[in-house]
Amino acid sequence: MLRTLAFTSLLLASTAAAAQLVPDGNSKPQPIPFENTIPAPQDIEYPGTMTLDIDASDTSQGIFRVKEALPVAQPGPMVLLYPKWLPGNHSPTGQLDKLTGLVITGDKGQPIRWTRDPVDVYAYHIDVPEGVKTLNMVFQFASATAGNQGRIVMTPNLISLQWNSMSLYPAGYFTRGIGVQATVHYPAGFTASSALPSTAKGPIYSYQKTNYEILVDSPVLAGRYYKQWVLSPKVNLDVYADKPADLAATPEQIDAHKRLVDQAVKTFGAQHYDHYDFLLSLSDQLGGIGLEHHRSSEDGAVENYFTDWNNQIYDRNLLPHEYTHSWNGKFRRGADLWTPNFDVPMRDSLLWVYEGQTQFWGYVLQARSGLVSKADTLDEYAMIAAYYDHMPARQWRDLLDTTNDPIISQRRPKGWTSWQRSEDYYNEGLMVWMEVDSILRQQSHGTKSIDDFARAFFGINDGDWGEVTYTFNDVVNTLNSIQPYDWAGFLTERLQGLSKDAPLNGFVQNGYKLVYTDQESTVFKQAETNRKKTDASYSIGLAAGNDGDLVSVIWDSPAFKAGLDLGDTIVAINGKAYSGDVLKDAIVSAKTDKNPIHFTVKRDGDFRDVAIDYHDGPRYPHLVKVGTGETGLDKLLEPRP
Repeated sequence: MLRTLAFTSLLLASTAAAAQLVPDGNSKPQPIPFENTIPAPQDIEYPGTMTLDIDASDTSQGIFRVKEALPVAQPGPMVLLYPKWLPGNHSPTGQLDKLTGLVITGDKGQPIRWTRDPVDVYAYHIDVPEGVKTLNMVFQFASATAGNQGRIVMTPNLISLQWNSMSLYPAGYFTRGIGVQATVHYPAGFTASSALPSTAKGPIYSYQKTNYEILVDSPVLAGRYYKQWVLSPKVNLDVYADKPADLAATPEQIDAHKRLVDQAVKTFGAQHYDHYDFLLSLSDQLGGIGLEHHRSSEDGAVENYFTDWNNQIYDRNLLPHEYTHSWNGKFRRGADLWTPNFDVPMRDSLLWVYEGQTQFWGYVLQARSGLVSKADTLDEYAMIAAYYDHMPARQWRDLLDTTNDPIISQRRPKGWTSWQRSEDYYNEGLMVWMEVDSILRQQSHGTKSIDDFARAFFGINDGDWGEVTYTFNDVVNTLNSIQPYDWAGFLTERLQGLSKDAPLNGFVQNGYKLVYTDQESTVFKQAETNRKKTDASYSIGLAAGNDGDLVSVIWDSPAFKAGLDLGDTIVAINGKAYSGDVLKDAIVSAKTDKNPIHFTVKRDGDFRDVAIDYHDGPRYPHLVKVGTGETGLDKLLEPRP
C-alpha cells in the first residue's frame, strides 16, 4: 500500500511538472481515434474462385497489365488487400507504389469506387452494390525500368513474375482458403517455368487452380533462352539466360548440382515437396535475387555462372542456401513468423534458426556436393570469422536484436555496418550452429552431431509441404532429445549476450582456428574482383572501390581514427594516384617504414591529407587446422554416403 501511494505521488508530481512544460495559453490538441474496419483473417473458405488474367508481353516498358475477377457473396462493405508482409522478405515490402490505374466495376459494368484505408494503406475499402455477383478489377504493375526504382523484373529476354505484385485478395480469410485460377500471356517465343503446373497454348499459359497462399509461393521465371536439367526424379534445374551461349553448362557442373540434391535429401532425411524447381536466371540485366519458396526458389546469378565457373565461387553458394529453405523456413517455420495472410505483421525473433541454420547448411552442402571445394569453403568460413573478429558492435547490440533488421532497415545502405550491425542472424547465426555441432560432438564423445538435429527437426512428415511451426523451446527440446545439455542457457547467452570477442568457439572446438597472413586466399581475391574493390578491412580498416570511393570503414580501426568515412574518395596514396595495387603496396611498405601512410582524400570538391600510422602489414584471414587427424569440421564437410 505504501509503495502504491508513493508511486501515485510520484506520478502526480511528474504530471504537474509535465504540465508546466506547456506555456499557458498554448493550444493542446488530442489524437483523433480511429476504428480498424479491416476484417481479421478467419480459417474458412472464400465463397468462389478469383481469376487473374495477366498480360506480361510489354517487355519494352516493363508494364504488367492485370484483369482480376473476384466473386462476391453479398452486397455491402468489403476490403481488398495488396500483399504487404512478404514471406522470405520478413518485412512489409510489398511494392504498393507500383500498382497503378486501379478501376473496379460490377459484373454489369457498374463503377465501384474504392477508398484507401487511412491507416493501413495496403487496404482498399469498397461498398458492393446490391445485385453485383463479381468484382472486375483492372490495373497495372509498373515494374522498375531502372535500378534506382527497385529490382528490374522484365527485360527483352527475361521475366520474373511474382504473383503478389499483381493481385489483390479479399480481407477476412486465411490465404490458404482463397481459391485462384491464373492465366498469363507471355511474349511470343518465351517459355515459362513455375512450381505451379500449367498448360500452354503458344504464349498463353493457364495455371492449375490452387489457393492464394500457394500461388504467391509459386513465382514464374520466363524467357527466350531456356534449358532444363533433371537433377533427380523430383527436382529440376530450370535455367534462363540473356543469351544462348550462357546455357553452355558442362556435364561436370550439372553433376555437382545433382549431388547437391542427393546430399540435401540424405542430410535431412525427407523431401517436403511433390516436385521442386530451381528457377535460375543468368543475367546482368534482370535484377539479382535469392528468394526461397516451398517447391521452388528464385535464384539470380551472373550471366557467366557456367561459362566462367572457376571465378564464380560465391554464386555457387546461392542454390544450396535457397534449397535448404524448403526444409528450414518453408516447412519448419518460426511460430511468430507464420501468418494467416499477408496483412498480419510478422515477428522475426527466430530468424537465427530460419536464416542462420540455412546459412550453416548452405556452406556444408556446397562442400558435401562438390559445388565448392572444401578448401574454398574453409576460406569462406575464414572471411565470415574475420568479419566478426572486427565487429565492435557486438559490445552493445546482441545477435537476437538483429532479427529486427528486415523491418528496421529493409536492407537500405548503412554507413557504419561494423557498429550498427546488419542482419547478423545469417552469418553469426551460422557460427552459433557451428558451435552447437561442436558441443554435440564433444558431449556425445563423437556419436552425435548437428546431422542428428537436422533429421529430427526437418526430417519429419516426408512429402508434407504444409508448414510445421516451432518455438524456442521446440528447438531446445529437440537438441536435448539428441544430447542432454543446458541448451536453453547456451542459446540464450549466444543470442542475448554481449562480447568484444568474436564467437569463434565452434570453429576452434571443431579443430580449426582463425589466423591472418600476408597472402590472400582465392576466394578473397575473387570477392575483390567481383565486387570491384580492394579490401584492407583487417589491416588499416577500410575497403575502397576501383575508383577510390570508400565502400566500408571499420569502426575504431586505424582508418576510422584517422577520420575517414564512406563520403570520402581516395585520390592518392604517398603521392601516387590511387589504385588497388598502390593501396596494397603502401600497406606492405609501411611494415618496414616508420612513417605514416599518407592519403590524399576528396569529399564534396575539397581535398585533405590524412595520415594513418599503421605498420603491421597486410592481414588476410584463413582457417588452419589445430593438431592432426580428422577434426569435427572435417567430418562435417564430408559427403554423406
